[in-house]
Amino acid sequence: MLSWGIPATTVDLVPSVPALFGYFHSDASTLAKSPAARIVIDDGRRFLDGSTQTYDVIVVDPPPPVEAPGSSLLYSREFYAVIKQHLAGDGILQIWYPAADGDSASTAAITKAITESFPHVRAFRSFDHVYGIHFLASMQPIPTYSSAILADRLPPAAASDLIEWGPGANPKQQFDVILSGEVNLQSLIDQDPSVPAIQDDQPINEYYFIRRWIHRHR
Repeated sequence: MLSWGIPATTVDLVPSVPALFGYFHSDASTLAKSPAARIVIDDGRRFLDGSTQTYDVIVVDPPPPVEAPGSSLLYSREFYAVIKQHLAGDGILQIWYPAADGDSASTAAITKAITESFPHVRAFRSFDHVYGIHFLASMQPIPTYSSAILADRLPPAAASDLIEWGPGANPKQQFDVILSGEVNLQSLIDQDPSVPAIQDDQPINEYYFIRRWIHRHR
């Protein structure tokens, strides 16, 4: 986020996570001291509940695996209702779902919750097209741009960050990979169309054992 030269607030439940920032990135101390950076130790959902601020972008990175206890609270319709209160009119939510760890019921329930909460949703597989699905959601239409246009809009620091892990050698190639992985939302729901959308009191993804046991012994 800071590579775009914009103010950014990051919220993490575990104090050791930001403390280890420098282990992974040599410029961590500089970024953490930036006047544009705000690091908060708190539960992300609780932080939003107590905030009056509006954001252009909200990025949610739930803990894997998908059945992690309490993770349903970051995929539920109730959480999305909170998020909508803090998104700018044309703001975008991005939430990651570790699809490789999930099952068909979790996939359908998570997709239903976000599509029932936002009128405009797009989904893209991770750059390896295997491990995860990234949902983009907004109250306004999400524009469709070519990889060339998206690459041209990146400031230099953001372009460098985008290609750090590959596989693209430049931003356009990286966006080519991302855009080629767009997923039809209905195809995700059709994996288990009868399952309800995730709600706070219906944590479908956390109650997985019987489903997997049945499938294993069929």
